[in-house]
Parts: sequence; structure tokens; C-alpha cells
Amino acid sequence: MKNKKIREIILGKPLDPMQSDTRHSMALVAFLAWVGLGADGLSSSAYGPEETFRALGTHTHLGLYMAIATAVTVFVIALAYNQVIELFPTGGGGYRVASRLVGPYLGLVSGCALILDYVLTIAISIASGVDALASFLPLGFQPYKLWAEAFFIGLLIVMNLRGLKEAIQILLPIFLGFVATHLVLIVYGIVAHASHLPQLVPQTVGETRELAGSIGWAGVAGMLMLAYSQGGGTYTGLEAVSNNVNLLAEPRVRTGKMTMFYMALSLAITAGGIILLYLLWEVQPVDGETLNASTFRRIIASMGLGGDVVNHVLLATVLAFEAGLLFVAANTGFLGGPSVLSNMAADSWVPHQFRYLSTRLVTQNGILVMGVAALAILFWTGGQVTLLVVLYSISVFLTFAISLFGLCLYWWRHRKESDNVRWVRRFLLSLAGFVICAAILAVLLVERFTHGGWAAAAIIAAIAALCIYIRNHYRETRRAIAAVDAVFAHQPFGPVKEAAEPDPNAQTAVFIVGNSRGGGLHALLWVLRMFPGHFKNFLFVNARTVDAHAYGGEGTMERMRADAAETLEYFVDFCQSHGMASASYIGFGTDAVEEVTRMCEQISSEYANAIFFTSKLIFVSDNWFTSLLHNQAALAIQRRLHLEGLQMVILPMKV
Repeated sequence: MKNKKIREIILGKPLDPMQSDTRHSMALVAFLAWVGLGADGLSSSAYGPEETFRALGTHTHLGLYMAIATAVTVFVIALAYNQVIELFPTGGGGYRVASRLVGPYLGLVSGCALILDYVLTIAISIASGVDALASFLPLGFQPYKLWAEAFFIGLLIVMNLRGLKEAIQILLPIFLGFVATHLVLIVYGIVAHASHLPQLVPQTVGETRELAGSIGWAGVAGMLMLAYSQGGGTYTGLEAVSNNVNLLAEPRVRTGKMTMFYMALSLAITAGGIILLYLLWEVQPVDGETLNASTFRRIIASMGLGGDVVNHVLLATVLAFEAGLLFVAANTGFLGGPSVLSNMAADSWVPHQFRYLSTRLVTQNGILVMGVAALAILFWTGGQVTLLVVLYSISVFLTFAISLFGLCLYWWRHRKESDNVRWVRRFLLSLAGFVICAAILAVLLVERFTHGGWAAAAIIAAIAALCIYIRNHYRETRRAIAAVDAVFAHQPFGPVKEAAEPDPNAQTAVFIVGNSRGGGLHALLWVLRMFPGHFKNFLFVNARTVDAHAYGGEGTMERMRADAAETLEYFVDFCQSHGMASASYIGFGTDAVEEVTRMCEQISSEYANAIFFTSKLIFVSDNWFTSLLHNQAALAIQRRLHLEGLQMVILPMKV
């Protein structure tokens, strides 16, 4: 079986990026976006509330404050990020907000934190999911957890390479099963102890005063703040919609806001409800078992639905849905991470290859990098959820703080341009979100610096340093190409007005050109100088890559077509003005090499005496790193054409 056929079986048949219904078939409606992007936030209820409750130690009565604070914080952050969706409807979220509203370097920090965030989304969700399953399995399963986690990451990579929407639809039943089972358990668990609720508030206030009498109000506030910050992982995932607005169905802003509402409401009920269950059912930690598992075990047993076997099966079902939702949440990392990388690639912080789409119209390079990085993090940390939560929370709240600070700056700068009441409301909302997130970040950095906080800071700094190096390389390359363009910018057009039609039987020079007019003219003039009078036809081929930003907004595809047509028209007009027969060919696809090869084969069937030419950048210090940053398309096309028996010459262009 050929490799192409095997690829189609695993990943599915290629999609045509230029079909009018392709974007529609890929776009996510609010419900599917809630499943694909909201699962990250909702799944944090499997570990965020537990981290909060454990941080309270023996003072579990403070859990009531944490339940209320958790629900309120979810809505504050969600409402603040609705503004990001409004201001940046083409996606990019925290990275775009920081880059445009604060500055490129803080935008870089935000982007690096987001990359780490999404890598950890995958790692922590998979690790927590396997932990949830391990709560039901014998203790002998513990040594095999890491390998189980690696298997699930590999499975998600394959699913996402098939397509984002397809992966979400496969995971949809798991998501709905989690929502249904947990909603029933939370409602029943609270109703079953309804008689305790009237005394809960006065009892909590009394115990708090008693605690303050022994450690002081400052001590109580510090304890609450630490527990609140430890549970910061609960709010992770709320930024996912703003980062991926480009994936949503039109109208994008409305769809994004509806998705955020679904996310906030479901997370506030689930996370706040679970903390309340811990408090009402007086749950204590059990070795090898999560607090959720202990709580749900007691609730199911109290329902009286059957004997031990039935209760065991019901608990297994609930834990299976919880683990399943964590795997669905891990999928958010494969949605959001590649999107952030593609936005950073557009600004040249990371290799431009992260903008490219596969034949299934997904950012394949980003998906693979996120999966491999998550595996590396898991094996480095040994899958310890507590350590992963610290890394995760710091990266998330760094992005939150920078983004919300950017919103504060935006509304302050535009305070005189909008309605006063509207401005005050939005500014105060952004400010409240910033204060909350900055406070959580500060506490986490101070309290958990030696327990993983330093690692988060070091990883983000290392990624940022690499990004700066990459961008400097691209900047120097662009300057060199601009210098070449400037040399050829004033090449005079000839006096000939009549267009000459190419003769299919004549000697034909075919130039594969890109965006640089200087590169195309460099190749054309070199051929004219080296083969004077030999070629009678001069054809120009341009293949535009339909990348992750081709669907970035209304009119993007049309602008790409117009830009490509304008570039080719310049070369054709130049040749015809000098009396040389000329024509152009344009193509669009996800793989430039594939598309150029296809067009060259078509040209060779029409022009039997065709020889193909293109330019290639040659660097003074060429190494594997420059090869990684530049796609080496010229060499790949030459190899493909040579295999087809066609002649191609690569002309070096030193930069």
C-alpha cells in the first residue's frame, strides 16, 4: 500500500482550501466551541477545587468563602475576556492584546506563556485524567501511568491531524456525559444536606472569628489568599475562546460571547459546587484517591440505588466521564497552541512553518510540537499533578495579567471617545480582572517559587530568548531581500505596447517566483545574460500557500488572490514591454511544493521545450538552524521535477 493511501486512511482525504464551503465546514458553532474550547476550563474542576481545599488544611470551614470567590472570579475573568473577543475578532487573544496594546516584547512574553500554558493544558489534563482512572484501578497500576499518558497524547495527535471539528465531534459524548453526571451529583449532594445550609453561614462566620482570634485577621486573609491562589488552575481555559475566535462560525463575536457564557456558567456551577460538596460532606484526603472520587463515592452510596456492586459501577462511570473530559480538555491544547504559534509566526517570533496548514487544513507542525512538548513535560515531572498545576497556573496568570493590563490601557486611552458610563464599567471590569490575576500570580511566584515556580519562569524566559533570536534572523533576511529588491526596483520597462503570445514549440524559460520582485528579476536577467537570444517564451509561476491566516477574516482570501495576481502581472508586463512573449500561472494550496510541482508538470505538457528556474537564498553562515527557519522549497521542487524528468536550475541569491 502506497504511503499516500496509508496517510488518507489515518488522516482522511485532503480538503480543498479554495472551495467556498470549506471555511463553513471547519467553523465551530457556539455549542461545539463550548465542547472544544470550554472543556479546558470545565475540566479544571477535577483538580482546581481540590488544590484550593487542600490548601485550607484543617480549616475547612473557609471553603464556603472559596466556593463563592471561585464562582465570582470565573465571571469577572470571562466578562473581561469578552472585551478581547470584541477588539480582536480575528483571534490571537492574550498574545494579540499584549502585542497591540502594551508592546511587542510584552506580547512576546504573553505568547511564550500561552505556549507553555497550552503544552501544560495537554500534560495536566492527561495526567489528571489518568489519575482519575487510577483512583478506580488497583494500586499496582501506578507505575504504568506515564506510559498510559503517552498513549493518550499520541491518540489525540492523530485525531487532531484529521481535523479539529472531527476531533471535537468524536469527544462530544464524553463531554455531555460529564456535564450530566456531575450536575446530578452536585445538585443531589447539596439538596441531601439542605438542612445544614441555614446554619452554614453563621457557623462559618463564627469559626472564622475564632480563627482570627488565634492567628489574627492578617493570618486569615493570608490563608484565604494562598488557598485562592493554589486553586488558580480552576480559571485556566477561560482565555481559549479569545485565542481562537478565528475558528468560530459567523458572526464570530456573537458566537464567541455565547461560548464564553456557556463556559463561565458551567465552570462556576461545577467548581463552586464541588468545593461546597467537600464542605458539606466533610471529605478527608484518601491515599491513591482524588477528593472528587471520595466525595462522589459517599454521595452515590447515600442515594440508595443498589448494593456495593451497583455503587461501584456508578462511581466508575462518573470517574470515567471525569477522566474522559480531561482528555477532551487536553484537546484544547491542540486547538489553542497551534493557533498561538501561527500568530507568533506571522510576527516572525517563531519559524514561519507554523503558519502552514496540512491537507486536512490544520496547523500540523503546531499540533506535533505541542504533543511532543507535552510528552517531554510529563516525563520530566513524572506526571505529578501538583507540580504541573504550579507551572500551569503561573503561565496562565502571567498571560491573564498582561492581557487585562492591556485592556486597562486601552480603555484609559479611549476614555474620551466613548460613552462615560460604558467606559467606566469596562475600565473597572478590566481593572478588577487585572488586580485579581496579578495578585494570584504574585502569591504563586512567592509561595511556590521553590516548588516549580522557578521552572515556569525559566522556561518562559528560554522560549522568549529563542524567539528574539529567530526574529532578529528574519529581520536581517528581510533587510537583505529588500536591498535586492531596491537594486532591481528601477529596471526600466521597454517601449513595446503590443503583447506577444507565447509559442508552445519555442524554447521556454519558466520562472518560479515568490513575493520578492527582486528575486524574480534577478533570475530573469541572469537567464537573459547567460543565454542571450535562446529563450523565446518567458513564463512565471507563483503558488500561494493557504496558511492559518488565510481564513483570518472576511476578504482575506480575496486580498491574497489580488496580491498574487499583481506580482505576476508585473513580471509579464516587464517582459512584454521588451518584446518578449510572456504569460503567468497562479495556484493556491496548503503545500507550495506540491502546487508548484503540479503547475510545472502542466506547463511541461503544453511547452515541450521548457526549462525551469528559481532563486534560492544563500546565507554566509548556512547551518541546520537557518534550514529550519526557511522551508528549502527550491530544493524540494527541484528534486520532484528531476524525478519527473524535467530540468530545473536553482540560481543562488546571496543575502
